[in-house]
Amino acid sequence: MVESKLWTNKYFAALMAVLACILWGSAFPVLKVTYAELQIAPDDISARMLIAGARFLLAGLMVFAAQRFLMGEGVGVPRDRLPSLFLLGLAQTGLQYFFFYNGVAVVSGIKSAILNAVGNFFVVLLAHFIYTNDRLNWGKVVGLIAGFAGIATANWVPGTALTWDFRLRGEGFMVLAGLTSAFGTFYAKRLGRSLNPIAVNAYQLSLGSLLLLLLGGPALAEGTLRPSPLFWVLFIYSAFLSAAAFSIWYILLKHNKAGEITIYRFVIPISGAVLSVLVLPEEQFTSSILAALLLVTAGIIAVNYWQRSGSKR
Repeated sequence: MVESKLWTNKYFAALMAVLACILWGSAFPVLKVTYAELQIAPDDISARMLIAGARFLLAGLMVFAAQRFLMGEGVGVPRDRLPSLFLLGLAQTGLQYFFFYNGVAVVSGIKSAILNAVGNFFVVLLAHFIYTNDRLNWGKVVGLIAGFAGIATANWVPGTALTWDFRLRGEGFMVLAGLTSAFGTFYAKRLGRSLNPIAVNAYQLSLGSLLLLLLGGPALAEGTLRPSPLFWVLFIYSAFLSAAAFSIWYILLKHNKAGEITIYRFVIPISGAVLSVLVLPEEQFTSSILAALLLVTAGIIAVNYWQRSGSKR
Protein backbone atom coordinates (compact mmCIF):
# COMPACT_ATOMS: atom_id res chain seq x y z
CA MET A 1 0.00 0.00 0.00
CA VAL A 2 2.81 2.42 0.89
CA GLU A 3 4.66 1.59 -2.34
CA SER A 4 1.49 2.11 -4.38
CA LYS A 5 0.86 5.50 -2.78
CA LEU A 6 4.45 6.54 -3.48
CA TRP A 7 4.20 5.74 -7.18
CA THR A 8 0.86 7.56 -7.47
CA ASN A 9 2.24 10.69 -5.81
CA LYS A 10 2.31 13.30 -8.59
CA TYR A 11 5.70 14.71 -7.65
CA PHE A 12 7.42 11.35 -7.19
CA ALA A 13 5.83 10.01 -10.38
CA ALA A 14 7.01 13.09 -12.29
CA LEU A 15 10.55 12.72 -10.89
CA MET A 16 10.76 9.04 -11.84
CA ALA A 17 9.24 9.66 -15.28
CA VAL A 18 11.81 12.37 -16.00
CA LEU A 19 14.61 10.08 -14.73
CA ALA A 20 13.49 7.29 -17.06
CA CYS A 21 13.33 9.71 -19.99
CA ILE A 22 16.82 11.09 -19.25
CA LEU A 23 18.13 7.53 -19.26
CA TRP A 24 16.48 6.94 -22.64
CA GLY A 25 17.81 10.27 -23.88
CA SER A 26 21.37 9.26 -22.96
CA ALA A 27 21.10 6.42 -25.48
CA PHE A 28 21.47 8.85 -28.40
CA PRO A 29 25.08 9.96 -27.73
CA VAL A 30 25.98 6.50 -26.42
CA LEU A 31 24.84 4.86 -29.66
CA LYS A 32 26.67 7.44 -31.77
CA VAL A 33 29.91 6.76 -29.91
CA THR A 34 29.28 3.01 -30.16
CA TYR A 35 28.76 3.10 -33.92
CA ALA A 36 31.87 5.24 -34.36
CA GLU A 37 33.92 2.92 -32.15
CA LEU A 38 32.88 -0.13 -34.18
CA GLN A 39 33.05 1.76 -37.51
CA ILE A 40 29.65 0.44 -38.59
CA ALA A 41 28.72 1.39 -42.16
CA PRO A 42 25.49 3.41 -42.58
CA ASP A 43 23.93 0.62 -44.68
CA ASP A 44 24.93 -2.22 -42.34
CA ILE A 45 21.47 -3.02 -40.96
CA SER A 46 22.47 -6.46 -39.71
CA ALA A 47 25.24 -5.08 -37.47
CA ARG A 48 22.89 -2.53 -35.90
CA MET A 49 20.24 -5.19 -35.29
CA LEU A 50 22.83 -7.50 -33.72
CA ILE A 51 23.95 -4.83 -31.26
CA ALA A 52 20.35 -3.87 -30.49
CA GLY A 53 19.28 -7.47 -29.94
CA ALA A 54 22.23 -8.26 -27.68
CA ARG A 55 21.63 -5.06 -25.74
CA PHE A 56 17.97 -5.80 -25.01
CA LEU A 57 18.66 -9.46 -24.22
CA LEU A 58 21.24 -8.39 -21.63
CA ALA A 59 18.80 -5.77 -20.31
CA GLY A 60 16.16 -8.45 -19.83
CA LEU A 61 18.62 -10.69 -18.00
CA MET A 62 19.57 -7.75 -15.77
CA VAL A 63 15.93 -7.24 -14.80
CA PHE A 64 15.50 -10.95 -14.11
CA ALA A 65 18.60 -10.92 -11.88
CA ALA A 66 17.48 -7.81 -10.00
CA GLN A 67 14.02 -9.24 -9.42
CA ARG A 68 15.36 -12.56 -8.19
CA PHE A 69 18.41 -11.61 -6.14
CA LEU A 70 17.85 -7.97 -5.10
CA MET A 71 14.08 -8.04 -4.58
CA GLY A 72 13.87 -11.70 -3.58
CA GLU A 73 10.90 -12.32 -5.88
CA GLY A 74 10.16 -15.22 -8.18
CA VAL A 75 10.63 -14.68 -11.89
CA GLY A 76 8.09 -17.19 -13.13
CA VAL A 77 4.78 -16.30 -14.74
CA PRO A 78 1.80 -18.49 -15.66
CA ARG A 79 2.45 -20.30 -18.92
CA ASP A 80 -0.77 -19.04 -20.43
CA ARG A 81 0.58 -15.47 -20.15
CA LEU A 82 3.73 -16.16 -22.18
CA PRO A 83 2.03 -15.54 -25.57
CA SER A 84 0.85 -12.14 -24.33
CA LEU A 85 4.33 -11.29 -23.05
CA PHE A 86 5.83 -12.36 -26.37
CA LEU A 87 3.37 -10.13 -28.23
CA LEU A 88 4.33 -7.21 -25.98
CA GLY A 89 8.03 -7.85 -26.54
CA LEU A 90 7.49 -8.11 -30.28
CA ALA A 91 5.86 -4.66 -30.34
CA GLN A 92 7.70 -2.79 -27.58
CA THR A 93 11.23 -4.04 -28.31
CA GLY A 94 11.41 -6.03 -31.54
CA LEU A 95 9.29 -4.14 -34.06
CA GLN A 96 9.64 -0.69 -32.53
CA TYR A 97 13.42 -0.74 -32.66
CA PHE A 98 13.52 -2.41 -36.06
CA PHE A 99 11.40 0.38 -37.53
CA PHE A 100 13.17 3.09 -35.54
CA TYR A 101 16.77 2.15 -36.39
CA ASN A 102 16.00 1.66 -40.08
CA GLY A 103 13.78 4.75 -40.33
CA VAL A 104 16.43 7.03 -38.84
CA ALA A 105 18.91 5.78 -41.45
CA VAL A 106 16.72 7.22 -44.23
CA VAL A 107 14.95 10.27 -42.73
CA SER A 108 16.68 13.60 -42.02
CA GLY A 109 17.55 14.56 -38.46
CA ILE A 110 14.81 17.20 -38.16
CA LYS A 111 12.04 14.95 -39.44
CA SER A 112 13.30 11.99 -37.39
CA ALA A 113 13.08 13.95 -34.15
CA ILE A 114 9.58 15.20 -34.95
CA LEU A 115 8.28 11.85 -36.15
CA ASN A 116 9.81 10.19 -33.08
CA ALA A 117 7.18 12.03 -31.03
CA VAL A 118 4.33 10.40 -32.94
CA GLY A 119 4.11 7.59 -30.38
CA ASN A 120 3.45 10.11 -27.60
CA PHE A 121 0.57 11.61 -29.57
CA PHE A 122 -0.90 8.18 -30.23
CA VAL A 123 -0.86 7.28 -26.53
CA VAL A 124 -2.32 10.52 -25.22
CA LEU A 125 -4.97 10.72 -27.94
CA LEU A 126 -5.95 7.03 -27.91
CA ALA A 127 -6.10 6.99 -24.11
CA HIS A 128 -8.95 9.49 -24.43
CA PHE A 129 -11.01 6.83 -26.21
CA ILE A 130 -9.75 3.73 -24.39
CA TYR A 131 -9.98 4.84 -20.75
CA THR A 132 -12.92 6.70 -19.26
CA ASN A 133 -10.68 8.27 -16.61
CA ASP A 134 -7.93 9.44 -18.97
CA ARG A 135 -9.70 12.06 -21.07
CA LEU A 136 -8.07 14.92 -22.89
CA ASN A 137 -8.10 18.27 -21.10
CA TRP A 138 -6.60 21.67 -21.75
CA GLY A 139 -3.46 20.76 -19.84
CA LYS A 140 -2.76 17.74 -22.06
CA VAL A 141 -3.52 19.70 -25.22
CA VAL A 142 -1.17 22.52 -24.19
CA GLY A 143 1.43 19.98 -23.08
CA LEU A 144 1.28 18.16 -26.42
CA ILE A 145 1.61 21.38 -28.38
CA ALA A 146 4.47 22.67 -26.21
CA GLY A 147 6.28 19.31 -26.28
CA PHE A 148 5.99 19.01 -30.04
CA ALA A 149 7.16 22.61 -30.48
CA GLY A 150 10.08 21.90 -28.15
CA ILE A 151 11.23 18.91 -30.18
CA ALA A 152 10.93 20.85 -33.44
CA THR A 153 12.81 23.80 -31.94
CA ALA A 154 15.62 21.65 -30.51
CA ASN A 155 16.27 20.10 -33.91
CA TRP A 156 15.67 23.12 -36.08
CA VAL A 157 18.60 24.33 -38.15
CA PRO A 158 18.32 27.91 -39.51
CA GLY A 159 18.09 27.99 -43.28
CA THR A 160 16.60 24.51 -43.63
CA ALA A 161 13.07 23.56 -44.54
CA LEU A 162 10.92 20.51 -43.95
CA THR A 163 9.93 18.51 -47.00
CA TRP A 164 6.74 16.52 -47.25
CA ASP A 165 8.14 13.50 -49.10
CA PHE A 166 6.80 10.27 -47.63
CA ARG A 167 8.71 7.03 -48.07
CA LEU A 168 7.58 3.79 -46.49
CA ARG A 169 11.11 2.81 -45.44
CA GLY A 170 11.77 6.29 -44.08
CA GLU A 171 8.93 8.39 -42.72
CA GLY A 172 6.64 5.38 -42.86
CA PHE A 173 8.94 3.34 -40.62
CA MET A 174 9.11 6.19 -38.08
CA VAL A 175 5.31 6.33 -37.91
CA LEU A 176 5.15 2.55 -37.54
CA ALA A 177 7.70 2.77 -34.72
CA GLY A 178 5.38 5.21 -32.97
CA LEU A 179 2.38 2.95 -33.51
CA THR A 180 4.13 -0.13 -32.11
CA SER A 181 5.37 1.89 -29.15
CA ALA A 182 1.84 3.12 -28.40
CA PHE A 183 0.49 -0.42 -28.67
CA GLY A 184 3.19 -1.59 -26.27
CA THR A 185 2.30 1.12 -23.76
CA PHE A 186 -1.38 0.13 -23.59
CA TYR A 187 -0.61 -3.58 -23.62
CA ALA A 188 1.97 -3.23 -20.84
CA LYS A 189 -0.54 -1.35 -18.71
CA ARG A 190 -3.07 -4.11 -19.30
CA LEU A 191 -0.64 -6.90 -18.37
CA GLY A 192 0.58 -4.92 -15.35
CA ARG A 193 -2.85 -5.23 -13.76
CA SER A 194 -2.39 -8.95 -13.13
CA LEU A 195 1.39 -9.40 -13.36
CA ASN A 196 4.36 -7.82 -11.62
CA PRO A 197 5.42 -4.93 -13.91
CA ILE A 198 9.08 -5.77 -13.29
CA ALA A 199 8.48 -9.33 -14.53
CA VAL A 200 6.54 -7.97 -17.52
CA ASN A 201 9.53 -5.82 -18.42
CA ALA A 202 12.03 -8.65 -18.04
CA TYR A 203 10.06 -10.95 -20.33
CA GLN A 204 9.25 -8.34 -22.97
CA LEU A 205 12.90 -7.24 -23.24
CA SER A 206 14.18 -10.81 -23.47
CA LEU A 207 11.51 -12.10 -25.85
CA GLY A 208 11.52 -8.94 -27.99
CA SER A 209 15.29 -9.15 -28.45
CA LEU A 210 14.92 -12.46 -30.29
CA LEU A 211 13.62 -10.79 -33.46
CA LEU A 212 16.52 -8.32 -33.48
CA LEU A 213 19.06 -11.09 -32.87
CA LEU A 214 17.56 -13.09 -35.72
CA LEU A 215 17.94 -10.12 -38.06
CA GLY A 216 21.47 -9.58 -36.78
CA GLY A 217 22.45 -13.18 -37.53
CA PRO A 218 24.37 -12.39 -40.76
CA ALA A 219 26.61 -9.89 -38.96
CA LEU A 220 27.34 -12.47 -36.26
CA ALA A 221 28.13 -15.13 -38.85
CA GLU A 222 30.46 -12.82 -40.78
CA GLY A 223 32.29 -11.81 -37.60
CA THR A 224 33.08 -8.34 -38.96
CA LEU A 225 32.54 -6.52 -35.64
CA ARG A 226 35.65 -5.95 -33.52
CA PRO A 227 34.54 -4.97 -30.00
CA SER A 228 36.90 -2.79 -27.98
CA PRO A 229 37.02 -2.17 -24.20
CA LEU A 230 35.16 1.13 -24.73
CA PHE A 231 32.46 -0.69 -26.67
CA TRP A 232 31.86 -3.11 -23.81
CA VAL A 233 31.49 -0.24 -21.33
CA LEU A 234 28.99 1.50 -23.60
CA PHE A 235 27.19 -1.76 -24.34
CA ILE A 236 26.70 -2.63 -20.66
CA TYR A 237 25.51 0.89 -19.90
CA SER A 238 23.05 0.75 -22.81
CA ALA A 239 21.61 -2.48 -21.46
CA PHE A 240 21.40 -1.01 -17.95
CA LEU A 241 19.58 2.13 -19.08
CA SER A 242 17.02 0.05 -20.95
CA ALA A 243 16.48 -2.25 -17.97
CA ALA A 244 16.11 0.64 -15.52
CA ALA A 245 14.06 2.99 -17.73
CA PHE A 246 11.55 0.36 -18.88
CA SER A 247 11.14 -0.98 -15.33
CA ILE A 248 10.42 2.49 -13.97
CA TRP A 249 8.04 3.18 -16.84
CA TYR A 250 6.05 -0.02 -16.39
CA ILE A 251 5.62 0.60 -12.66
CA LEU A 252 4.41 4.13 -13.44
CA LEU A 253 1.93 2.77 -15.99
CA LYS A 254 0.58 0.33 -13.43
CA HIS A 255 -0.24 3.07 -10.91
CA ASN A 256 -1.00 6.09 -13.13
CA LYS A 257 -2.96 7.10 -16.21
CA ALA A 258 -1.16 6.35 -19.46
CA GLY A 259 -1.90 9.74 -21.00
CA GLU A 260 -0.58 11.72 -18.05
CA ILE A 261 2.65 9.72 -17.81
CA THR A 262 3.38 9.65 -21.52
CA ILE A 263 3.54 13.44 -21.69
CA TYR A 264 6.93 13.25 -19.98
CA ARG A 265 8.41 11.37 -22.94
CA PHE A 266 8.97 14.75 -24.55
CA VAL A 267 11.97 14.97 -22.22
CA ILE A 268 13.71 12.17 -24.18
CA PRO A 269 14.78 14.08 -27.33
CA ILE A 270 15.59 17.20 -25.33
CA SER A 271 17.79 15.34 -22.84
CA GLY A 272 19.31 13.48 -25.76
CA ALA A 273 20.25 16.80 -27.38
CA VAL A 274 21.75 18.22 -24.19
CA LEU A 275 23.73 15.05 -23.40
CA SER A 276 24.96 14.90 -27.00
CA VAL A 277 26.39 18.40 -26.57
CA LEU A 278 28.16 17.31 -23.39
CA VAL A 279 29.51 14.03 -24.79
CA LEU A 280 30.06 14.61 -28.50
CA PRO A 281 32.63 17.29 -29.45
CA GLU A 282 30.96 18.00 -32.80
CA GLU A 283 27.66 18.94 -31.14
CA GLN A 284 27.07 22.54 -30.02
CA PHE A 285 24.62 23.90 -27.44
CA THR A 286 22.40 26.44 -29.20
CA SER A 287 19.70 28.91 -28.30
CA SER A 288 17.17 26.59 -29.96
CA ILE A 289 17.97 23.84 -27.45
CA LEU A 290 17.46 26.27 -24.55
CA ALA A 291 14.15 27.41 -26.06
CA ALA A 292 13.12 23.77 -26.47
CA LEU A 293 13.85 23.04 -22.81
CA LEU A 294 11.66 25.97 -21.79
CA LEU A 295 8.82 24.79 -24.03
CA VAL A 296 8.92 21.24 -22.70
CA THR A 297 9.04 22.52 -19.11
CA ALA A 298 6.04 24.75 -19.80
CA GLY A 299 4.14 21.80 -21.24
CA ILE A 300 4.83 19.62 -18.19
CA ILE A 301 3.73 22.41 -15.86
CA ALA A 302 0.53 22.86 -17.87
CA VAL A 303 -0.32 19.17 -17.67
CA ASN A 304 0.17 19.05 -13.91
CA TYR A 305 -1.61 22.37 -13.29
CA TRP A 306 -4.79 21.27 -15.05
CA GLN A 307 -4.53 17.82 -13.51
CA ARG A 308 -4.51 19.30 -9.99
CA SER A 309 -7.22 21.80 -10.91
CA GLY A 310 -9.41 19.02 -12.24
CA SER A 311 -8.99 16.96 -9.06
CA LYS A 312 -10.26 19.86 -6.96
CA ARG A 313 -13.56 20.10 -8.79
